[in-house]
Amino acid sequence: MDRKQDIADRLAAIGYIADGELAMALVLMDMLKRPLLVEGPAGVGKTEIAKALATLNGSPLIRLQCHEGLDRNDTLYEWNYQRQLLAIKAREGQDADAVEAQVFSESYLLERPLLKAIRQPVAPVLLIDEIDRADEEFEAFLLEVLSDFQVSIPELGTVTATTIPRVVLTSNDTRELSDALRRRCLYHALDFPDVDREARILLARQPGIDTTLALQIARLMQEIRRQELTKVPGIAETLDWAAALVGLGISRLEEDRKAVYETLACVLKTREDRARMSPEVTDRLIGKVA
Repeated sequence: MDRKQDIADRLAAIGYIADGELAMALVLMDMLKRPLLVEGPAGVGKTEIAKALATLNGSPLIRLQCHEGLDRNDTLYEWNYQRQLLAIKAREGQDADAVEAQVFSESYLLERPLLKAIRQPVAPVLLIDEIDRADEEFEAFLLEVLSDFQVSIPELGTVTATTIPRVVLTSNDTRELSDALRRRCLYHALDFPDVDREARILLARQPGIDTTLALQIARLMQEIRRQELTKVPGIAETLDWAAALVGLGISRLEEDRKAVYETLACVLKTREDRARMSPEVTDRLIGKVA
Protein backbone atom coordinates (compact mmCIF):
# COMPACT_ATOMS: atom_id res chain seq x y z
CA MET A 1 0.00 0.00 0.00
CA ASP A 2 1.37 3.45 -0.88
CA ARG A 3 1.98 6.03 1.82
CA LYS A 4 -0.82 8.32 0.65
CA GLN A 5 -3.45 5.59 0.89
CA ASP A 6 -2.02 4.38 4.18
CA ILE A 7 -2.38 7.75 5.89
CA ALA A 8 -5.86 8.26 4.39
CA ASP A 9 -6.96 4.88 5.76
CA ARG A 10 -5.43 5.55 9.19
CA LEU A 11 -7.15 8.93 9.36
CA ALA A 12 -10.46 7.36 8.34
CA ALA A 13 -10.08 4.85 11.16
CA ILE A 14 -10.08 7.70 13.68
CA GLY A 15 -12.93 9.56 12.00
CA TYR A 16 -11.20 12.06 9.71
CA ILE A 17 -12.02 11.57 6.03
CA ALA A 18 -9.24 13.02 3.88
CA ASP A 19 -9.19 13.27 0.11
CA GLY A 20 -6.18 12.20 -1.94
CA GLU A 21 -4.62 15.68 -2.18
CA LEU A 22 -4.72 16.24 1.58
CA ALA A 23 -3.33 12.76 2.23
CA MET A 24 -0.40 13.48 -0.09
CA ALA A 25 0.19 16.87 1.57
CA LEU A 26 0.45 15.10 4.94
CA VAL A 27 2.88 12.55 3.50
CA LEU A 28 5.05 15.38 2.15
CA MET A 29 4.81 17.23 5.45
CA ASP A 30 6.44 14.30 7.24
CA MET A 31 8.89 13.57 4.44
CA LEU A 32 10.17 17.14 4.00
CA LYS A 33 9.70 18.31 7.61
CA ARG A 34 7.86 21.40 6.39
CA PRO A 35 4.89 23.26 7.90
CA LEU A 36 1.54 22.76 6.17
CA LEU A 37 -0.63 25.81 5.45
CA VAL A 38 -4.30 24.86 5.10
CA GLU A 39 -6.50 27.59 3.68
CA GLY A 40 -10.25 27.68 3.24
CA PRO A 41 -13.54 29.00 4.59
CA ALA A 42 -14.56 28.57 8.21
CA GLY A 43 -16.14 25.24 9.05
CA VAL A 44 -14.46 22.98 6.50
CA GLY A 45 -12.33 21.02 8.99
CA LYS A 46 -8.96 22.79 8.91
CA THR A 47 -8.39 22.69 12.66
CA GLU A 48 -9.50 19.06 12.75
CA ILE A 49 -6.52 18.12 10.56
CA ALA A 50 -4.12 19.03 13.38
CA LYS A 51 -6.26 17.24 15.97
CA ALA A 52 -6.40 14.13 13.81
CA LEU A 53 -2.62 14.19 13.25
CA ALA A 54 -2.01 14.39 16.99
CA THR A 55 -4.33 11.43 17.60
CA LEU A 56 -2.81 9.47 14.72
CA ASN A 57 0.74 9.88 16.02
CA GLY A 58 -0.07 9.73 19.72
CA SER A 59 1.60 13.11 20.16
CA PRO A 60 0.67 16.25 22.12
CA LEU A 61 -1.40 18.92 20.38
CA ILE A 62 -0.25 22.47 21.14
CA ARG A 63 -2.54 25.19 19.85
CA LEU A 64 -1.72 28.83 19.22
CA GLN A 65 -4.91 30.77 18.51
CA CYS A 66 -4.03 33.86 16.52
CA HIS A 67 -5.69 37.24 16.93
CA GLU A 68 -5.07 40.88 16.17
CA GLY A 69 -2.26 42.33 18.27
CA LEU A 70 -0.63 38.96 18.98
CA ASP A 71 3.01 39.43 19.97
CA ARG A 72 6.04 37.35 20.96
CA ASN A 73 5.21 37.44 24.67
CA ASP A 74 1.85 35.83 23.96
CA THR A 75 3.48 33.06 21.96
CA LEU A 76 6.94 32.39 23.42
CA TYR A 77 7.30 32.93 27.14
CA GLU A 78 6.73 35.28 30.03
CA TRP A 79 8.22 35.49 33.48
CA ASN A 80 5.93 34.88 36.43
CA TYR A 81 6.30 38.41 37.75
CA GLN A 82 4.09 37.91 40.77
CA ARG A 83 6.14 34.97 42.01
CA GLN A 84 9.36 36.82 41.19
CA LEU A 85 8.33 39.81 43.30
CA LEU A 86 7.40 37.55 46.20
CA ALA A 87 10.74 35.75 45.91
CA ILE A 88 12.68 39.01 45.81
CA LYS A 89 10.83 40.27 48.88
CA ALA A 90 11.51 37.02 50.74
CA ARG A 91 15.24 37.30 49.93
CA GLU A 92 15.75 40.93 50.94
CA GLY A 93 19.27 41.52 52.19
CA GLN A 94 20.77 38.62 50.20
CA ASP A 95 23.33 39.03 47.41
CA ALA A 96 21.59 40.79 44.50
CA ASP A 97 23.26 38.67 41.79
CA ALA A 98 22.27 35.46 43.53
CA VAL A 99 18.67 36.64 43.91
CA GLU A 100 18.54 37.62 40.21
CA ALA A 101 19.89 34.23 39.14
CA GLN A 102 17.26 32.55 41.30
CA VAL A 103 14.22 34.46 40.08
CA PHE A 104 15.24 34.20 36.41
CA SER A 105 15.37 30.41 36.50
CA GLU A 106 13.21 27.68 34.99
CA SER A 107 10.82 27.55 37.93
CA TYR A 108 9.68 31.12 37.22
CA LEU A 109 9.30 30.69 33.44
CA LEU A 110 5.82 30.55 31.91
CA GLU A 111 5.89 28.67 28.61
CA ARG A 112 3.65 29.87 25.82
CA PRO A 113 2.75 27.68 22.80
CA LEU A 114 5.82 28.19 20.57
CA LEU A 115 8.36 27.63 23.34
CA LYS A 116 6.35 24.72 24.69
CA ALA A 117 6.29 23.09 21.25
CA ILE A 118 10.07 23.15 20.75
CA ARG A 119 10.77 21.84 24.26
CA GLN A 120 8.66 18.70 23.96
CA PRO A 121 10.58 15.42 24.27
CA VAL A 122 8.18 13.85 21.74
CA ALA A 123 7.46 15.71 18.51
CA PRO A 124 4.12 17.48 19.03
CA VAL A 125 1.63 18.80 16.53
CA LEU A 126 1.79 22.61 16.65
CA LEU A 127 -1.46 24.15 15.43
CA ILE A 128 -1.15 27.83 14.51
CA ASP A 129 -4.83 28.55 14.06
CA GLU A 130 -6.19 31.39 11.91
CA ILE A 131 -2.82 32.93 11.09
CA ASP A 132 -4.64 35.48 8.90
CA ARG A 133 -6.03 37.11 12.07
CA ALA A 134 -2.52 38.07 13.20
CA ASP A 135 -0.61 40.97 11.64
CA GLU A 136 2.33 40.91 9.23
CA GLU A 137 4.84 41.70 11.97
CA PHE A 138 3.89 38.51 13.75
CA GLU A 139 4.22 36.57 10.51
CA ALA A 140 7.82 37.78 10.18
CA PHE A 141 8.59 36.73 13.75
CA LEU A 142 6.94 33.36 13.21
CA LEU A 143 9.11 32.72 10.15
CA GLU A 144 12.23 33.06 12.28
CA VAL A 145 10.98 30.49 14.77
CA LEU A 146 9.83 28.03 12.08
CA SER A 147 13.12 28.35 10.18
CA ASP A 148 15.43 27.45 13.07
CA PHE A 149 13.13 25.98 15.71
CA GLN A 150 15.06 27.76 18.38
CA VAL A 151 14.29 30.56 20.79
CA SER A 152 16.65 32.95 22.56
CA ILE A 153 15.84 33.72 26.20
CA PRO A 154 18.32 36.37 27.36
CA GLU A 155 18.34 35.17 30.97
CA LEU A 156 18.68 31.46 30.10
CA GLY A 157 20.33 31.32 26.68
CA THR A 158 19.22 29.72 23.42
CA VAL A 159 16.66 26.93 23.52
CA THR A 160 16.90 24.61 20.51
CA ALA A 161 14.22 22.09 19.62
CA THR A 162 14.98 18.52 20.66
CA THR A 163 12.34 17.29 18.21
CA ILE A 164 10.85 19.07 15.19
CA PRO A 165 7.11 19.68 15.61
CA ARG A 166 4.60 18.87 12.92
CA VAL A 167 3.29 22.36 12.18
CA VAL A 168 -0.17 23.03 10.78
CA LEU A 169 -1.15 26.62 10.00
CA THR A 170 -4.75 27.44 9.15
CA SER A 171 -6.13 30.49 7.37
CA ASN A 172 -9.71 31.53 6.63
CA ASP A 173 -8.33 33.66 3.78
CA THR A 174 -9.54 36.93 5.34
CA ARG A 175 -6.32 38.67 4.27
CA GLU A 176 -3.41 37.91 1.95
CA LEU A 177 -0.55 36.17 3.68
CA SER A 178 3.04 37.13 2.93
CA ASP A 179 4.93 35.45 0.10
CA ALA A 180 7.68 34.55 2.58
CA LEU A 181 5.28 32.55 4.74
CA ARG A 182 3.74 30.79 1.75
CA ARG A 183 7.18 29.83 0.41
CA ARG A 184 8.12 28.36 3.79
CA CYS A 185 5.07 26.07 3.85
CA LEU A 186 3.49 23.28 1.93
CA TYR A 187 -0.01 24.31 0.85
CA HIS A 188 -3.44 22.72 0.75
CA ALA A 189 -6.72 24.44 -0.13
CA LEU A 190 -9.61 22.89 1.77
CA ASP A 191 -13.20 23.54 0.73
CA PHE A 192 -16.58 22.23 1.80
CA PRO A 193 -16.80 18.49 1.12
CA ASP A 194 -18.69 17.03 -1.80
CA VAL A 195 -21.73 14.83 -1.13
CA ASP A 196 -19.79 11.57 -1.01
CA ARG A 197 -17.15 12.83 1.40
CA GLU A 198 -19.67 14.53 3.69
CA ALA A 199 -21.74 11.34 3.83
CA ARG A 200 -18.59 9.39 4.72
CA ILE A 201 -17.84 11.90 7.46
CA LEU A 202 -21.32 11.38 8.89
CA LEU A 203 -20.97 7.61 8.79
CA ALA A 204 -17.58 7.83 10.51
CA ARG A 205 -18.55 10.37 13.18
CA GLN A 206 -22.23 9.71 13.90
CA PRO A 207 -22.79 6.26 15.44
CA GLY A 208 -25.87 4.42 14.25
CA ILE A 209 -26.78 6.69 11.36
CA ASP A 210 -28.39 4.98 8.38
CA THR A 211 -26.49 5.22 5.10
CA THR A 212 -29.53 6.57 3.25
CA LEU A 213 -30.09 9.27 5.86
CA ALA A 214 -26.40 10.22 5.76
CA LEU A 215 -26.60 10.66 1.98
CA GLN A 216 -29.82 12.67 2.23
CA ILE A 217 -28.32 14.99 4.84
CA ALA A 218 -25.16 15.45 2.76
CA ARG A 219 -27.23 16.27 -0.34
CA LEU A 220 -29.45 18.68 1.56
CA MET A 221 -26.42 20.42 3.06
CA GLN A 222 -25.10 20.93 -0.47
CA GLU A 223 -28.41 22.58 -1.40
CA ILE A 224 -28.45 24.73 1.74
CA ARG A 225 -24.92 25.99 1.04
CA ARG A 226 -26.04 27.07 -2.43
CA GLN A 227 -28.56 29.48 -0.89
CA GLU A 228 -27.58 33.10 -0.33
CA LEU A 229 -26.71 32.71 3.34
CA THR A 230 -24.99 35.11 5.70
CA LYS A 231 -23.13 32.29 7.44
CA VAL A 232 -22.57 29.15 5.42
CA PRO A 233 -22.85 26.08 7.69
CA GLY A 234 -19.78 23.91 8.11
CA ILE A 235 -19.14 20.26 8.88
CA ALA A 236 -19.65 20.76 12.62
CA GLU A 237 -23.20 21.96 11.90
CA THR A 238 -23.80 18.93 9.69
CA LEU A 239 -22.73 16.61 12.51
CA ASP A 240 -24.93 18.40 15.04
CA TRP A 241 -27.91 18.23 12.73
CA ALA A 242 -27.38 14.55 12.00
CA ALA A 243 -27.16 13.81 15.74
CA ALA A 244 -30.42 15.69 16.30
CA LEU A 245 -32.26 13.82 13.54
CA VAL A 246 -30.98 10.43 14.71
CA GLY A 247 -31.92 11.35 18.30
CA LEU A 248 -35.46 12.14 17.17
CA GLY A 249 -35.70 8.75 15.48
CA ILE A 250 -35.84 10.13 11.92
CA SER A 251 -34.43 7.70 9.38
CA ARG A 252 -35.54 9.54 6.21
CA LEU A 253 -35.91 13.29 5.71
CA GLU A 254 -39.29 12.94 4.01
CA GLU A 255 -40.72 11.13 7.05
CA ASP A 256 -41.16 14.29 9.11
CA ARG A 257 -40.58 17.45 7.11
CA LYS A 258 -41.74 19.68 9.96
CA ALA A 259 -39.11 18.21 12.29
CA VAL A 260 -36.45 18.63 9.60
CA TYR A 261 -37.35 22.32 9.33
CA GLU A 262 -37.41 22.85 13.08
CA THR A 263 -34.04 21.14 13.59
CA LEU A 264 -32.40 23.57 11.16
CA ALA A 265 -31.61 25.47 14.36
CA CYS A 266 -28.51 23.24 14.34
CA VAL A 267 -27.47 24.55 10.94
CA LEU A 268 -28.63 28.14 10.48
CA LYS A 269 -27.13 30.60 12.97
CA THR A 270 -28.54 34.02 12.00
CA ARG A 271 -32.03 35.52 11.89
CA GLU A 272 -31.62 36.34 8.20
CA ASP A 273 -30.58 32.81 7.23
CA ARG A 274 -33.45 31.32 9.23
CA ALA A 275 -35.87 33.57 7.37
CA ARG A 276 -34.44 32.57 3.98
CA MET A 277 -34.90 28.89 4.76
CA SER A 278 -38.65 29.08 5.19
CA PRO A 279 -40.78 25.92 5.57
CA GLU A 280 -41.66 26.20 1.89
CA VAL A 281 -38.00 26.44 0.79
CA THR A 282 -37.02 23.60 3.12
CA ASP A 283 -39.84 21.41 1.80
CA ARG A 284 -38.77 22.10 -1.79
CA LEU A 285 -35.13 21.21 -1.06
CA ILE A 286 -36.13 18.00 0.73
CA GLY A 287 -38.08 17.06 -2.40
CA LYS A 288 -34.91 17.47 -4.46
CA VAL A 289 -32.75 15.19 -2.31
CA ALA A 290 -35.15 12.59 -0.90
